[in-house]
Amino acid sequence: MAFYGDTDAQETQEWQDAFDSVIEHMGTERAAFLLEKLYQRAIAKHLPIQRLNTPYLNTISVNEQPAMPGDQDMERRIRALIRWNALVMVLRANKNEDELGGHLATFASSATLYDVGFNHFFRAPSSSFGGDMIYYQGHNAPGIYARSFVEGRLSAEQLDNFRREVDGEGLSSYPHPYLMPDYWQFPTVSMGLGPIMSIYQAHIQKYLTNRKLIKDENRKIWAFLGDGEMDEPESLGAISLAGREKLDNLIWVVNCNLQRLDGPVRGNGKVIQELESIFRGAGWRVIKVVWGRHWDPLLAKDDSGALKARMEEALDGDYQRYQVKGGAYMREQFFGKYPEAAKLVEGLSDADIMSLNRGGHDPYKVFAAYSAATTANGQPTVILAKTVKGYGLSNEAESVNKAHQIKKLPGEALQYFRDRFNLPFSDEQLDELPFYRPEENSPEIKYMKARREALGGYLPQRRRQEAEPLQVPELSIFDNVLQGMGEKSYSTTMVMVRLISALLKDKAIKDRVVPIVPDEARTFGLEGMFRQLGIYSAHGQNYTPEDNEQLMNYREAKDGHMLQEGINEAGAMSAWIALATSYSTNNLPMIPLYIYYSMFGFQRIGDLAWAAGDSQAQGFLLGATAGRTTLNGEGLQHQDGHSHILAGTIPNCISYDPCYGYELAVIVHDGIKRMYGDHERVYYYLTLMNENYPQPAMPEGVEEGIKRGMYLLQKDEKATVQLLGSGVILREVEKAAKILRDEYQIHSNVWSVTSFNELARDGMACEEYNRKHPLEEEPKESWIAQQLSGYEGIVVSATDHMRLYSEQVRPYLPEGMPFVALGTDGFGRSDSRQNLRRYFEVDAASIVVATLKKLADEGKVELRLVKDAISSFEIDVDRPSAWKEQKHPKIQSVAEYVDSKKSEG
Repeated sequence: MAFYGDTDAQETQEWQDAFDSVIEHMGTERAAFLLEKLYQRAIAKHLPIQRLNTPYLNTISVNEQPAMPGDQDMERRIRALIRWNALVMVLRANKNEDELGGHLATFASSATLYDVGFNHFFRAPSSSFGGDMIYYQGHNAPGIYARSFVEGRLSAEQLDNFRREVDGEGLSSYPHPYLMPDYWQFPTVSMGLGPIMSIYQAHIQKYLTNRKLIKDENRKIWAFLGDGEMDEPESLGAISLAGREKLDNLIWVVNCNLQRLDGPVRGNGKVIQELESIFRGAGWRVIKVVWGRHWDPLLAKDDSGALKARMEEALDGDYQRYQVKGGAYMREQFFGKYPEAAKLVEGLSDADIMSLNRGGHDPYKVFAAYSAATTANGQPTVILAKTVKGYGLSNEAESVNKAHQIKKLPGEALQYFRDRFNLPFSDEQLDELPFYRPEENSPEIKYMKARREALGGYLPQRRRQEAEPLQVPELSIFDNVLQGMGEKSYSTTMVMVRLISALLKDKAIKDRVVPIVPDEARTFGLEGMFRQLGIYSAHGQNYTPEDNEQLMNYREAKDGHMLQEGINEAGAMSAWIALATSYSTNNLPMIPLYIYYSMFGFQRIGDLAWAAGDSQAQGFLLGATAGRTTLNGEGLQHQDGHSHILAGTIPNCISYDPCYGYELAVIVHDGIKRMYGDHERVYYYLTLMNENYPQPAMPEGVEEGIKRGMYLLQKDEKATVQLLGSGVILREVEKAAKILRDEYQIHSNVWSVTSFNELARDGMACEEYNRKHPLEEEPKESWIAQQLSGYEGIVVSATDHMRLYSEQVRPYLPEGMPFVALGTDGFGRSDSRQNLRRYFEVDAASIVVATLKKLADEGKVELRLVKDAISSFEIDVDRPSAWKEQKHPKIQSVAEYVDSKKSEG
């Protein structure tokens, strides 16, 4: 290989020949050893060298390229049909006044990348094979629909209803399993989520294989991503896991069209080179597909190295401009810099220069890359494919900065597209934007069907329901909690550990129960499972842990049962999603239980939680140390008073805030029944506490109320007040009821509210039904209204969450029942639980005062009684509200310190 500008080409050649000789005669290990030592010597001598990048050329040389199977003329014709139908679908969607949108440029750039996969690599599931899993880049959805249309899986009417879904006949804008549950497997359009979820999908597939729960079938997880998408933290944040665990079942295809939504990804650099270095450093195999086969003759004649030098020097911003400006401009600006490079294209016309294709548009180069990727052993693979954004749409659309926003094309652009891809339409027909599918017995349709038949069937496809439901245990499995836990105090976190332990002992489901922690197992009392279950490690435990002699030592194992995902909430959540959808991907329902600091759940990984809902995940999220006043001493960053409000935004997330262990047991059992017995595609979010208190036996007849969200815990026949509490603040409500009775002779009923979210949803459902059925003799009544009907007085609620959590039930109370909501609005802070609850006004004294004030407002007691209670409980009425202002410690400034010292002489 010649290098342009080499001051001693002969010496360079001698070094290369010597190295080739070592490989030939001494082997690759010796060559690698020498290279490593030379590199270390160079670093020691402070040489500024770059180790991780290879030249800006295709990784697979022409000599290494395998023969391309199939009929390439036929595949090119089919690809043109798919391109056309994808284009027309978006243009038709934007033809009406509603302008529904859609994207043209992304699929235009990646059509070949998908086409080669569909024709030769993507294997569908069957009765004897699980199938490959494919994370399609979200903006490519029109192209995937277009292929399904040509295959006959989707109708023209369905394509015409792209982005028109309300009547149930349309196609979703992007991959959404919730909206198309038989078609899309994974939601990917929130950029960055596809990458991290695909990594953890590959990780979980290895986990299930190593535990002998699924067969090793060499299934591949493909993820199609964008180069701009790589800037999302979730995209690159977990690639070291894939390299560390040698996930050779994972293949990423990064469509490097050099543009993001507004302009260049790396206008001043080279994104392919940057990504190559990052992925190589993380232990991935990198395959670059930079240049198409039309460049091969020029590179073969590049004896001086001038062409390769220009390829290295030109920036991504330059390459975009070359594409826009045309062949003459590229001849002058790219080839013309060096005479030797200019000489290479002397015999080429400007049109010939423009036909020098990028590698991602050359099926031969793409096939070579995919072939190498699917035979990789011991490494994940990333394919970096260089393409043109808006490829083929028109000269005015290719590589322009606004390409992503182009949703309409003028008539001349359609004519250009038709002519470029040899489509059978007249100018008049183009005006109608017709969908086109050849006759059923046409060579194109026969070829497509034959290729998919050889690969097991059509894709995308998704299994909606597993073959058999899990055998749900009886509620009695939790009897040691339901019957009370004695005089000793326990937190609900520790109760949950007991429930998990009980599930792990049940022969029918124990293998399916998977505890997951990010890095807090000891905090949550799960360290006993280290030795009992083993922590999953892809390579086992190749060291002796320092606590090896201890009873609860840190035990890793290749067949480990427990997942300890490190300080990585997004990764742990992605692992949970992979297990929570295993009923679909593996025909193997799993019961993942992911326990974490509640504060670091929805607010940190909210988009993944939403993707879990879209994926129709099922499992348990366990927000431990929940509540703004429950985790004392940790302060603002750790104190959660809003996770239930965030959970309530996800329609199929069922959330509960139980106080007592028996409530938790009933909820967990009901969740298992609903998700794994009745096939409801919901998942559960349960908040757990770290405060220890006695755990009583379950009262009779409360199971239905626990599940519905509310039940009467303490009944007083003389009650004129209804007190509602959830989570640990229920115990403050119980104390308040006693104070009201003993000191003020005011009687209360105490209600345990296990879920204000479920009560609110039930209320909305009843309200909607009644609105739509005005002539029904008996309107539907919400659960909270049913429970409170027949009782009188005011209603006061108190929780360890923001007031909004309980405020949402106000519209569904029986008419005429005044309501007060107490909550923990504001930032958290460090202190004792007692002081924090007084500070946020959710302690027993504050609940009493709030109750008395509301009774006074209703004319039931004297206002003086309220004032006396405030004094009696020593409530500071002048303290700023927790949600409005804060008290701060007085810290002397530097200037004040200097002045004080000056005054002291």
